[in-house]
Amino acid sequence: MRVTIADNINPYLVDDEIIFVNARAKPLSDVPKMVWGSKPVDGGALIIEADEYDRFIQREPSARKFIRRLIGSDEFINGKARYCLWLVDATADDLRLPLIAERVEGCRRFRLSSAKKMTRDRAATPHLFAEIRQPSSNYIIVPEVSSERRKYIPMGFVDDKVIATNLVQTVPDAGLFEFGVMTSSVHMAWVRRVCGRLGVGYRYSSTIVYNNFVWELPTASQRAEIEESAQAILNARALYPDWTLAALYNEETMPDQLRRAHAWNDYLVEQLYGFDELSEEETANQLMRLYRDAKYR
Repeated sequence: MRVTIADNINPYLVDDEIIFVNARAKPLSDVPKMVWGSKPVDGGALIIEADEYDRFIQREPSARKFIRRLIGSDEFINGKARYCLWLVDATADDLRLPLIAERVEGCRRFRLSSAKKMTRDRAATPHLFAEIRQPSSNYIIVPEVSSERRKYIPMGFVDDKVIATNLVQTVPDAGLFEFGVMTSSVHMAWVRRVCGRLGVGYRYSSTIVYNNFVWELPTASQRAEIEESAQAILNARALYPDWTLAALYNEETMPDQLRRAHAWNDYLVEQLYGFDELSEEETANQLMRLYRDAKYR
């Protein structure tokens, strides 16, 4: 057993100055906002499971245009298919289609049975998710919960037609540069220092993790290089179309091409921050100081 004599144990149980990260509603840096996905609060009535999909379409073919892929942490990481009725643009006639009407009525009854007034109030619009925050453009998705055994939290770009649930965070209007920084060793050092835990997993939140992370301003060439390395990560994943992100980011099975792409991206982001000679703990300590200085700027 190794014993280290600490000069000062801070709230994150490391030997460094006392800096505490507080929740904040908006990012410290000038970056796209991160928001929760949409919340159904429907008792499952608006959800169509994979084994129900074909039967639903066969019985109600006119409903096809209202069925969207649904994605939460589990679906994203483990490649599970799930669907929902997304009736934002449905007309009164559409809502009278028998199977849709049956599902909407099930949602209405579920909400009316709730002890929460806010949920009961949502029974007035039972065809809609209770909380709608669906991006209008393609977005980066970040699982709310991910195993701490992974070196990186699996993140990725998702089409705006895919409905994100409240079990993921979304970053609309983000591009390859943002993806490259967020999936880097620098950002992961920050995650491991400040994020919450759920069992043996990280619980990623916008208010603590994303909004308090300090982004360095890149030069044009630095931005271009990180965008290129971020695309290389996506290209490496695409070489394995039948693999889930869980398999791709398992340390025992991660393909060499993906590992090399991440290593190069890590190097470029570390260079951006001037952290290329630092350990993960030292990186986290420096990020905490950047946070402290930005907070009181």
